[in-house]
Amino acid sequence: MATDMTDAFDLLCFGEAMMELTRMSSGDYKAGFGGDTSNCAIAAARQGARCGYITAVGDDAFGRELLALWSGEGVVTDFARTDASAPTGLYIITPSPAGRDFAYYRAGSAASRYGAGDLPLEALRRTRIVQLSGISQAIGEGPLQAGERLIDAARAAGCDVAYDTNLRLKLWDLARARTVMHAAMARCTIALPSVDDSVILTGLDDPDAIADFYLALGPRIVALKLGEAGALIATPERRERIPAHPVTPVDATGAGDTFDGALLARIAAGDDPFTAAAYAAVAAALTTTGYGAVSPIPTGEEVAAARG
Repeated sequence: MATDMTDAFDLLCFGEAMMELTRMSSGDYKAGFGGDTSNCAIAAARQGARCGYITAVGDDAFGRELLALWSGEGVVTDFARTDASAPTGLYIITPSPAGRDFAYYRAGSAASRYGAGDLPLEALRRTRIVQLSGISQAIGEGPLQAGERLIDAARAAGCDVAYDTNLRLKLWDLARARTVMHAAMARCTIALPSVDDSVILTGLDDPDAIADFYLALGPRIVALKLGEAGALIATPERRERIPAHPVTPVDATGAGDTFDGALLARIAAGDDPFTAAAYAAVAAALTTTGYGAVSPIPTGEEVAAARG
């Protein structure tokens, strides 16, 4: 896709994207794409936001498929490096009524070798929001340092910084994850934790107490995702529970990422966080009605139709 680099970005996301295989009830595998911040960028783009993705992929078939995916979704690929000496990551999902089992094949991936010196810092001058996650930083020492530098540079450039915990204890130990994530939360402006992550990271189990904890670190908005219970949106002046949109779910993969992308797209469009979260709750719910992380992400038109 041709890219006009003079345009501003509503959202730049940073992290790792991977190929996805989902085991279907038939026993067959359905191919797709995943990666939390990639899902976020695609979700935002489907709501009409101008997005770009900061990452690295391998010089392989999977990497080329991801680049084609982003181009087709309108996500700018100028900041996606191709690393000829490392592969693109892969993961396998086995869904069940009780949840999902993930098997990852990402060790030594191209994205895990990304470093702070690879960041397109000049693009931050024309970016509204930067988004990253705990996974963005957990996959390697280079991405960890790149995430820290990205947060500092984005704040210096006047960007909002959105941070999703997305805790994965298979990638790092809890003490390290807590230290890095809380440092990031203290420097971000939009906190995007899930309640499950937050119980582990903070030791708190009451959603309001968790929101208070994160607000005290410094973000101006806390969007606490509560799964089937919806979301709690809190600012220093106001808080509101956002109910979940009723659907019949079959696979929750990527629902939180879709919530992030839809929320940030609407904030970039000028909505207040409560209005944006009500919209994002519908988008996230619709995502659970299909299999995989990307295919079921709704467009803005589909969200509007579901809202009535």
